[in-house]
Amino acid sequence: MGDSADSFSATITPKYPVESAEQGTIRLRARTRPTSEDSMPKLKQSKAVPRTERPQIPGYGISKSKTGLLPWKWAEKTLSESREYWMVTVRPDGRPHAMIIWGLWFEGAFWFGTGGKTQKARNLAGNPNCIVGTQNAAEAVIVEGVAELITDAAIGKKLEPSSLRKYGMSGGGSEPMYRVRPKRVFGLIEKTFPKTATRWTFD
Repeated sequence: MGDSADSFSATITPKYPVESAEQGTIRLRARTRPTSEDSMPKLKQSKAVPRTERPQIPGYGISKSKTGLLPWKWAEKTLSESREYWMVTVRPDGRPHAMIIWGLWFEGAFWFGTGGKTQKARNLAGNPNCIVGTQNAAEAVIVEGVAELITDAAIGKKLEPSSLRKYGMSGGGSEPMYRVRPKRVFGLIEKTFPKTATRWTFD
């Protein structure tokens, strides 16, 4: 899980309002063996149940009715099945830093690894607040949370089978591993945006 060797550039222009992040070079790790959607890991869902409500986005005609709110299990499924994720962290001078990473949604949290000298690792050392977004902006899940550096090697071993099935490599190694616990999560579907826009809040 984490950064990789191949690089490319991309720009996302969503049709509905989302928080923005600076554009930059995106790096992806080359796969060591082919994978498919059929080999996606079967990850556990969290027992934590967040509060479900409408996001506050004035001027966009968001429904005030509870009818159409997305279920939390939809968000967890989307987070589990996304292959790439946007990770946004904050530099010491307050500027945002955005990067594409690999990761796993496991037991109610997002897990990822990255090199200890990467920009995101340096940013998280000073400010653990971050945002994780799924790859498909048309059916997006956006997680606001706090990253925690995990040093327990046993946890990394527990994640290796899921990483192997999803990416064709076990991850692990000596690179730092992080767990992002969600604080607030948004579910945004482009085609049904006003009726289904949902926010989940963890107390």
